[in-house]
Amino acid sequence: MRAAAINLHALPEQRDLIDHAANLLGKNRSDFMLEAACERAQSVLLDQVFFGLDTEKFQQFIAMLDAPPSANAGLERLMAVNAPWASTKT
Repeated sequence: MRAAAINLHALPEQRDLIDHAANLLGKNRSDFMLEAACERAQSVLLDQVFFGLDTEKFQQFIAMLDAPPSANAGLERLMAVNAPWASTKT
């Protein structure tokens, strides 16, 4: 399969920034840009996932969303732990 060309124009500062980041990862500009663009495209597509429900299932789904959360001891323990960066010392 033949590779398709993708052409774009960038400001010199943008090109330099991309080149610097690519070099840090040991990649060339094209590979770096293609990887970054594909990651972003996948993220956008995943945010647009659609699923359809019949009326009964939709009502069940809404009821679950509207219901108060059930007790979760593990989550409560986790939320009680102080973050390492949140120091109480002043």
